[in-house]
Amino acid sequence: MLNSDVNCKVDGKASIEKLRWIMTQLRDPETGCPWDIKQTFASITSCTIEEAYEVVDAIEQNDFTELNKELGDLLFQVIFYSQLGQEQQLFNFDSVVESICEKLIRRHPHVFSDTDLTTDAQIKANWENEKSKERQTKNKQDDLSILVDIPKNLPALSQAAKIQKRCSHVGFDWHDINDVFAKIEEEVLEVKEELEAENINPKALGEELGDLMFAVVNLCRHAKQDPEMLLRQANKKFTKRFHGVEAQVQQSGRDFPQHNLEQLEQYWQQVKMQEK
Repeated sequence: MLNSDVNCKVDGKASIEKLRWIMTQLRDPETGCPWDIKQTFASITSCTIEEAYEVVDAIEQNDFTELNKELGDLLFQVIFYSQLGQEQQLFNFDSVVESICEKLIRRHPHVFSDTDLTTDAQIKANWENEKSKERQTKNKQDDLSILVDIPKNLPALSQAAKIQKRCSHVGFDWHDINDVFAKIEEEVLEVKEELEAENINPKALGEELGDLMFAVVNLCRHAKQDPEMLLRQANKKFTKRFHGVEAQVQQSGRDFPQHNLEQLEQYWQQVKMQEK
């Protein structure tokens, strides 16, 4: 534990040491906060995910005052895990910092050594090679799958993109984007076949819809776009436009059930025109 000396008092200057000191006080078995004391690595993971999304939301809203606060909340998650690690003699904040410093220097030889990597492709290939070495060292297996350490709790779109990126690094990928389009068209036909079946098999239909979404993620990746971010932006755009439709419905003096689809579509088109 850090010493609660004068430099770490609550009214002292803000610093990483002050934050670490605050964390030790929150976790003090006798005088700390009951909620903080009972937390474990597993119990705060949902908080970590929530804080990360709040950081992204602040960036998307261009709310930099809020971003400042949300980054502080996210940093606190790192401090919390580090405190738990220190208490269990697994690791501590200093070792966390040391680990990321070593990794960043090693993964950027073109910055921190004389290695000549000038193109994005060379830099990307080196990055993936270093990550591959890390996976082999971590698992001590020469025949380790390149997909073994992809987090299972990633958002599905991000996970799909990461799987495809790993496979692409070893050459298992389309080289022509037209082949990607052809695959999407193939998957669309297979979805239509399931929907047109005399007796629809929900499991088979779900599988084909999943294949279609996976293929669309592949298109996003080939277009150098982040599918998770694209869908978030699409959700945001749709929500904004639907708010406009709701306003039109309210102005009409009639409720949604009193409108047919054609009337609602007209409102939608009016909202779109107002954006131009």
